[in-house]
Amino acid sequence: MYKYIRDAWKNPSNSYVKELMKERAPVWRRESVIERIDRPTRIDRARSLGYKAKKGYVVVRTRVRRGGRRKTRFTAGRKPKRMGVVKITPIKSIKKIAEERVARKYPNLEVLNSYWVWEDGKFKFFEVILVDPNSPSIKNDPKINWICENQHTNRVFRGLTSEGKKIRGLRGKGKGAEKAR
Repeated sequence: MYKYIRDAWKNPSNSYVKELMKERAPVWRRESVIERIDRPTRIDRARSLGYKAKKGYVVVRTRVRRGGRRKTRFTAGRKPKRMGVVKITPIKSIKKIAEERVARKYPNLEVLNSYWVWEDGKFKFFEVILVDPNSPSIKNDPKINWICENQHTNRVFRGLTSEGKKIRGLRGKGKGAEKAR
C-alpha cells in the first residue's frame, strides 16, 4: 500500500493528490502557521523517517514563505543598483527554517525529521515529526531511546537533523570530504 502512496506523491500533478490538495491548501492557508495534526498527511514518508503511531510522537504542519530574503533598505542616497536588495539568499534552507520555528514553539520536544507536503505561489508546507524524550513509551523503545540522552537536546539548532547535516556538507564521502567532518 505504501508503494502506491509514494508513487502518487512522486508526481502529484498526474494523480489524485492534486485534486485532494486543491481542497486542502486553502484551508491550510487560513489555519495558524504552526498547526498540530492528528496523523501525517503522507504516511509513507513519515514512517520512512521514523514516525510511529504511538504516544510520544507528535506531527506538526507548518508553512514558510517561499523565496529568498526580503531586505528592506532606505530609498535616498545611493543608486538602487548598488544597494544589494535583490538576490539575497539565506544560508539556511526553507525546510530548516520550518524545523527551527516548530522547535521554538514546542521546546519540550525534539525534532526527529521533516518532509515536504505541498507548495503554492506564496508558501511551502512541511510536516515536522517531533518526539517527546520524557515519554515512557519513547524511553522504553530501544530504537528511539537515543534521543533521550543529553547530547541530543536542541538537535535542530545544532544542525543534527537530516536537513542540518545536508547544509553543513556532511553528505559527501571519501576523498575531498575529510575536513567537512
